[in-house]
Amino acid sequence: MEERTTHMWKYILKRLGLAVVTVFIIITLTFFSMNAIPGGPFEKEKAPDPAVRAVLEERFHLNKPVGVQFLYYIADLFQGDFGISLKTGRDIMQTLTESFAVSARLGGVAALSALVVGLVLGSIAALRRNGVFDRVIIFFTTLFVSVPSFVLATILLLTFCLKLNWFQVWSATGQQNYFLPILALALYPMSYITRLTKSSMLDVLGQDYIRTARSKGVAESKVIYKHALRNALIPVITYMGPMVAYILTGSLVVETVFTIGGLGSKFVTGITNRDYPMIMATTIFLAVLMVIATLISDLIYKLVDPKISFD
Repeated sequence: MEERTTHMWKYILKRLGLAVVTVFIIITLTFFSMNAIPGGPFEKEKAPDPAVRAVLEERFHLNKPVGVQFLYYIADLFQGDFGISLKTGRDIMQTLTESFAVSARLGGVAALSALVVGLVLGSIAALRRNGVFDRVIIFFTTLFVSVPSFVLATILLLTFCLKLNWFQVWSATGQQNYFLPILALALYPMSYITRLTKSSMLDVLGQDYIRTARSKGVAESKVIYKHALRNALIPVITYMGPMVAYILTGSLVVETVFTIGGLGSKFVTGITNRDYPMIMATTIFLAVLMVIATLISDLIYKLVDPKISFD
């Protein structure tokens, strides 16, 4: 047990080191790609006076070579300073904290809903194979897997908000307005988890140890929930990391469609306004979240299946 714990900590430290390298590569690629695009944050229809623009560029180091700008940015980053927005003048860390509270609530409920409903529907489809429930579930999950979240969000908004008027367009009040954005984010991963659970359950139910448990008179509910479902969870746990990544990237457009002031909408607005510090900060924030989510899913995967080594 002690040896396994040591291997686990070595594995975590190794993954954290790789995570730091990954995030640094993302920062580098994003910074230089962003600065390679022609134009700048102050080149709008109502451009500031040349003297004012010179002062602004000096303030944000935009008048220096890109390599020097990058070194300034990395130095500030090591001090925990993401800078201030070029458009609003607000501290970016404060903006990220406020926006992430909205996105975390939205994405967390969407991820949990997708996981629970996907596991239930996938189990039903496997246990009722080739039955009516199985055919209906597979039909709708195939449909939802084929529709991107931003297309689904637009359809939901037009249908239920504008045409049927069942829901109000997003406002700061009224928690019920979270329903449609959560639905738009959750349907694809829920459908994928359903199909994944069904195929995994069918494979597990055909194993020898399941037949042995049934032949010994073990209760069917115990066979399904203790033996079959637990082993069928392994592929689903593996998918949890990419699912979080999908929900994070999907929220970029979904939040914009429903005019939710979350992290995704701040990222899209930052790109539209060429707000370099905001683009960099949200990119780093999202990259760190995805790396952490992937690490956690890998650890859970290895803990659920004792046969997996941490070497």
